[in-house]
Amino acid sequence: MSKFLRAMVILLLVASCGGGGGTGKAPRNLDNACSILEQRPTYYRAFRAAERKYGVPVHVQMATIYQESKFISDARTPFRYTLGVIPMGRQSSAFGYSQALDGTWEEYQRETGSYRARRDNIRDATDFMGWYMKKSNDILGIPMWDARNHYLAYHEGRTGFRRGTYNGKAWLMRVSSEVGQRAITYQGQLQRCRAAR
Repeated sequence: MSKFLRAMVILLLVASCGGGGGTGKAPRNLDNACSILEQRPTYYRAFRAAERKYGVPVHVQMATIYQESKFISDARTPFRYTLGVIPMGRQSSAFGYSQALDGTWEEYQRETGSYRARRDNIRDATDFMGWYMKKSNDILGIPMWDARNHYLAYHEGRTGFRRGTYNGKAWLMRVSSEVGQRAITYQGQLQRCRAAR
C-alpha cells in the first residue's frame, strides 16, 4: 500500500470517528425525560432558568435539544466529502447542544451581552434556545408550547418559516412532527416524576 493511500485510509478513519457525534457523552435512555434529568441535574436547572427568563417550557426545550444533538455537548454536523473520500469540511457551522450556527450564536451574544457563552455549555445553550424561541414568538406569533412550529422556525430561520420553505421538505415536516410528539411525551413524563418527588 502506498504512503498516500495509507495516509488517506488513516484520515478517513479519524474523520469517521469524529464526524458527527462529538465526545460529550449523552445521558442514557433519551426516551425518558425523568431519567435524563436524574442523570444530569444541571440540565434541569438550565431548562428551568430558560423557562423562567423566556417562557419556553422545559419539555419544548428538551425535545428540540434531543432532535438537534441527542444531548451531546459538542455535537457537530457530519463531514462533506468530494469524490466520496476526500473530506471537504463540515456541512454547516452548527455546534453544541442547540446546534446553533456561528452567525446566529454571534447575534445572540451581541444582543444579550453573553460574550463568554459557549455552545457546549448546557446553561448557555438553553439560554440561547429560549432567546431564539422568544423572538419567534414575538415575530411570528408561535405559541411557546408549540414545539413543532418552533422547530420549523429554528431549522429554517424565521424568514424561511414565514415563507413556508418547510412545505417543500417532506423529511423536515416528518421530523418536526416527531419533535412535537416527543415534547408531548416528555411533558407527561415530567408531570409524573415531579409529582413523585
